[in-house]
Amino acid sequence: MTHPIVNIDELDPQPLPPQYAPHGPAAERYAGRLAAIGPRTGMQQLSGNLVALAPGFRAFPFHSHRVNEEMFIVLEGTGQVRIGPETYPIRAGDIIACPAGGPETAHQLINTGTTELRYLAFGTTRSPEVAEFPETGKYGVLIRDAQGDGVSELGLRTMGKLGQKVDYWEGN
Repeated sequence: MTHPIVNIDELDPQPLPPQYAPHGPAAERYAGRLAAIGPRTGMQQLSGNLVALAPGFRAFPFHSHRVNEEMFIVLEGTGQVRIGPETYPIRAGDIIACPAGGPETAHQLINTGTTELRYLAFGTTRSPEVAEFPETGKYGVLIRDAQGDGVSELGLRTMGKLGQKVDYWEGN
């Protein structure tokens, strides 16, 4: 069994792998560094990351999850969280709940402070998952593989644009 305890001091947030890292104009706004907690502790139905954000940056686009819930615990720094149409100030000690839903539960953390914003991000890992991005009209579908990481050839991860459909029989 994987050791069930990890200390935050042992976690070293790193940039996203190249295949998931922001590029082009997005790289100017998104620069979250993450340290995975789940794999280190043996979690299988709950994901967790320590996230570090430099001032002025976000880790991910404004999005909602149709299936999974997320919770954020602010450890250091200040910023804002957008949830649906509202924006709230956040600071160390805040616990932020983001239940599953549509655009009304879309969320995004932003470092609006002058020092690094560090927070713990936890989420359920039910599959399949559909994420929606209300500002861009995009959606993502994730079907996790047997290992639960959704990255191997057995998993499926795809992005699309709402309203762009492909006929079921196309190409058959």
